[in-house]
Amino acid sequence: MAIIYPHIEESNLTHYIFPKGEYQLFQNDNHYAEKVREWGLSSTKEVKKKFWYKDKTYQRLVTIKGYEEFGVSNTFNTLVIEFQDGHLSCIFPDYLKDMQSSNFGKEDKVNKADAEELPSSSTPPTEKPKAESTKKGMSDTAPQPSDPKSKKAEQTKIELPVEKVHFTATVKQFALSWNHFNEENDEVVVLDQVQIEQENPIDVGLAWCSHSKTLKKMELQPGERIEFDGKIVKKKLPKGKEVEEEFVLNEPASFKINNPSKLVKK
Repeated sequence: MAIIYPHIEESNLTHYIFPKGEYQLFQNDNHYAEKVREWGLSSTKEVKKKFWYKDKTYQRLVTIKGYEEFGVSNTFNTLVIEFQDGHLSCIFPDYLKDMQSSNFGKEDKVNKADAEELPSSSTPPTEKPKAESTKKGMSDTAPQPSDPKSKKAEQTKIELPVEKVHFTATVKQFALSWNHFNEENDEVVVLDQVQIEQENPIDVGLAWCSHSKTLKKMELQPGERIEFDGKIVKKKLPKGKEVEEEFVLNEPASFKINNPSKLVKK
């Protein structure tokens, strides 16, 4: 059953991030279409004009009013969106793109369901496993292999910072990930040994990010150590469809890094 969001426009339900000052406006319709396609927000012939802004309990229609530029060479953008009630707010292109997916906001519910399915230590084993253990000469108290779901539940306990932070990581590989929005595979960069550098560093493990034009200019290679700034969110890497083995990630990457900037090879 599809989730039905109420049409709510009350301002007190939305956390606005207002533009810092003047921002770039679109020169014309062609300029708008070029930028929207560059951000990956539309792949159709008729470029989309309206997008969904989603929260846990509601969604609102927005339009893209303009964009801010930042970075040393102004190659990074923050979108300025306008709600139907006239309020403006800023958002990263990748985050708005994620909001267009029908699965957006459902991951927390899936993780909760997984946690509820974890076997209880007080649950008695069935007769069949006991018989198999006896045949193999294993005692009832023999250590059991770790449950991958338990590892997943433990991983979700990481408290992610909301603001932009500094990272160090190792380039693991390049992969293809299925994009539900434009129904095609996107190239992504998979990072290993990802650590949030702060007073108390946070070890994230595996994470991924879009292989944007800016990152392609860096000509990253597997095994290289890098550092950069970015925002991290809880988002599992969707597997690509019908791709070669070298572009498949065989380990779970549950975190996504949005708009990495100030990237330096170490």
